[in-house]
Amino acid sequence: MIVVTRLNGPPFALNPDLIERIDATPDTVVTLVDGVKYVVAESVEEVVARIREYRGQVLAAAYAFERTITPTGRGLRVIRSEDTTDTSPDSDENPDPTPLAPRPTRQRRRALDGGDS
Repeated sequence: MIVVTRLNGPPFALNPDLIERIDATPDTVVTLVDGVKYVVAESVEEVVARIREYRGQVLAAAYAFERTITPTGRGLRVIRSEDTTDTSPDSDENPDPTPLAPRPTRQRRRALDGGDS
């Protein structure tokens, strides 16, 4: 999570994996993949820098974790279960993926929110 500041003052944490885009109009507007928008006090460059720093920390933690020595003296590794069912993408045994519901249109969102206000 990255911490950004609302334009009216209070800071909040934002999941950078859910950010679709960041606009400067002239205020910085962060748009999430679900269409929610936040106006933040930081510039586009500052938000992007925080996202880079966050992702770098995640990669560094994963790199360190991968090299952790376990009580057996070996590093971490994948342990296969007794189930040998082929779950590869090419397997015919995989069920069809469940389709996502379509994103509601602006008109549909208004209707869900109780109509025009």
